[in-house]
This record gives sequence, C-alpha cells and structure tokens, in this order.
Amino acid sequence: MSTETGAATGSETSRIHNIGYRAYDGPRLGRAYARRSLYSQSLRGSFGLGRSVKSKVLPMLLFGVMCMVAAIIVAVAIATPDSTKLPIRYTSYAIYLQAVIGLFLASQAPQSVSRDLRFKSVPLYFSRPIERGDYVIAKFAAMASALFVLTGTPLVILYVGALLGKFDFGDQTKWFAQGMVSVALLSVLFAGLGLVMAALTPRRGFGVAAVIAVLTISYGAVSTVQGIAWSTGSTGAVPWLGLFSPITLVDGVQTAFLGATSAFPGGGGPGAGAGVVYLIVVLALVAGSYAVLMRRYRRVGL
Repeated sequence: MSTETGAATGSETSRIHNIGYRAYDGPRLGRAYARRSLYSQSLRGSFGLGRSVKSKVLPMLLFGVMCMVAAIIVAVAIATPDSTKLPIRYTSYAIYLQAVIGLFLASQAPQSVSRDLRFKSVPLYFSRPIERGDYVIAKFAAMASALFVLTGTPLVILYVGALLGKFDFGDQTKWFAQGMVSVALLSVLFAGLGLVMAALTPRRGFGVAAVIAVLTISYGAVSTVQGIAWSTGSTGAVPWLGLFSPITLVDGVQTAFLGATSAFPGGGGPGAGAGVVYLIVVLALVAGSYAVLMRRYRRVGL
C-alpha cells in the first residue's frame, strides 16, 4: 500500500500502484559463462588491468623486468662476433629470474583470493549459477595463465631474437619448445602453491609473507644445503635435496626429461630414475593444491 505525493496515509486518495516488475525472459548464459567471466576478470586483475593505476605498477614493472632482461641477452648475443647461440638456455631463464617470479606471485595471489575472503564476498559467487569447483578452477587457471604470460613472453623474445640473429633454426626451435614446456609446468605448480598460501588467510600481508616463504626462502635454504653437501663430498644427496623447494623441483624435472642443464651445485641434476620421483612430487603438489583449495572454499561457503 502506498500513497500519492502529498496525500495522507489512510485517506480516500490511497491507491495501489503497479511498480512494473516483469519476469526476465532473455538468454541465461549459465555456469560456463560465469566461469569464463571469473577467469577473464582474475587474469586481467593479475596485471592490474581494470583496476587503479597504483595496482598496475608492480605487476607491469615485474613483467617489464622479465622482458627487458631477455631483450638485453638477445642484444648481447647478436652483437658478439661469431656467436652461434644465446648465452642462456631457454630452460634456465625462469630459474635465474625465480626471485622476480616469486615476487609477482606473492603480490598477485593474495589479490586474487584474499580480498574475496576478507570482504566475505565468496558466498555471493556460490549463490548461483557458479559453484565451488567453478570458482577454484577459474582462479587456478587464471593465476597459472598469468604466470605463463610472465615467464613465456621472455622466451618468445629470446626465440625471435635468435632467429633474427640467424642462429640455427632447428636447434633454437627445439630448445624454445623445451623452455615453453618447462615454464608451463612451473606456472601450474607455482599457481597452486601460491593460491593455497593466499587462501589460508584473509589478510593480504600474511598471504604475501607465506608465498615468499614457500618459494624464495625455501629455494635459498635448499640451495645452501645442496652447496654444503657438495663441498663436503656428499654429492649423492644433492639431487634428493632438490625435492624440498618448488623451483628446484622444476629444475629437476626439466633436467631429467627436457635436456636442460641443472642449476644444482656441480651441474649434477637428477637422472631419469630420480626424475620420475620429481615428476610425481610435482603432480602430487598440483593435485594437492587443488584439493586443499576445494576444501577451503567448501568451508567458506557454509
């Protein structure tokens, strides 16, 4: 019951008004569209697109660093007389710049999931039509894609530069393909671990610290212990110590199966047998990250 303007409530001028609500009869795009939209929005957000200028500074700066280093390497290789190949392998690029990758993930993984937890907006995603699995898959795929763009673009620059420098096409193409497989594996592994660390707390600062600890600090600790083992003659322990850090896991897999040169002390990466163990651990971590995220958002949605 409502009244016309200026009329007193309960007077003879009171009327019932039709406010014009109508049923929606347009197309219903469903879960697939919602999942794609969430993926696209999360991927763009990883580079600050669609957000404030301040949010674009760090991810774009880190992306620029990754590409600039690759461009410098190409320029040096082309300018060097009698040079026949790049001074760095495609599979080694992400290993050398792992600190930049870790910083990118530490800054963007909490941005992707922590804000939804902090502002308690996750249940709104699950109202309909999207479900928990859709949310986790979209966020996981978006972060992995962002990391693949970050790590794969410099390899493209290296490859194009090598071809412009008229280096051997067959060798460069083979090594480039190996490098792309390597960074794809790294992207999926790092995305899972980073999102798990970030999703454990709604506080972004804690998420950043957790991601840095898992990636950067663990790599420093493992590398130090490997160096000690190598210097004390315990060379057989060096490959197995690499199982305790994400970046050394990727190093071990690409050394065993992609013909890469290991960054382990002495260059002694795992052989084929130990490489299988490395691959199993990587796949287990990826699957475990997905399972932990599903469990985490099952609790959040209650």
